[in-house]
Amino acid sequence: MDESSNLAEPFRCITAFVLPDAAKLEAMAEFAAGAGHEINNPLATIIGRVQLLLKDERDPQRRQMLLSIGTQAYRIRDMIGDAMLFGRPPAPELADVDLANAVSNICFKHADEFSKVDCQVTLDIPREIVLRADSVQLAIVISELFRNARQAGATAIVVRALLKNKSAAIQLEDNGRGFTDLELQHAFDPFFSGRQAGRGLGFGLSKCWRIVQQHNGQIQIESTSHGRTLVEITWPHVNHHPGQP
Repeated sequence: MDESSNLAEPFRCITAFVLPDAAKLEAMAEFAAGAGHEINNPLATIIGRVQLLLKDERDPQRRQMLLSIGTQAYRIRDMIGDAMLFGRPPAPELADVDLANAVSNICFKHADEFSKVDCQVTLDIPREIVLRADSVQLAIVISELFRNARQAGATAIVVRALLKNKSAAIQLEDNGRGFTDLELQHAFDPFFSGRQAGRGLGFGLSKCWRIVQQHNGQIQIESTSHGRTLVEITWPHVNHHPGQP
């Protein structure tokens, strides 16, 4: 990605800071997991009947109505899938992950989306930082944070990392529209969306919290509605680079 940055000046004064409410999110996770199973059963029946009716339906108007029903049912299914993933995510498959290489690969996969909105990404990650992580779940976290920044209208994103004691601090800073006080208060809540303000789709940050929590890490947000946003993740790390003794 472009190594230039529009975020060179110091981070502006922070007036709002939030950590997720772990107890509240755990309760939401339990509800999401239980409700997901109950909703999926009738949903599967609806989808199955739509597919069955479509096989013999020849009337264009009725076909369109059936297709619309099916589309909305699949949309609900995907939302329930997110809810169940948040409620009871799979246990991480831990391995040594080179953080600089992993984030670089994620940037490459998102290059088209960054190009469409003329957003520049700068990476400042020392090569020696190696995380003990599930590489797929780590990619979900970074991807969701990138998506959140793009939806906030960011034209510059900086990803930094540094070692703190026995953990790595991963910081993603963007110059998009920040969080309002209300959005910041509910930033990690499932189904809450600050989309009108350009941030979030309802489940992105809650999935990030869940994955980070499963890795015994922490996530926090610093933002103002008129300033930049900084997301910092504290993640356990490995003290050696892959291939070193």
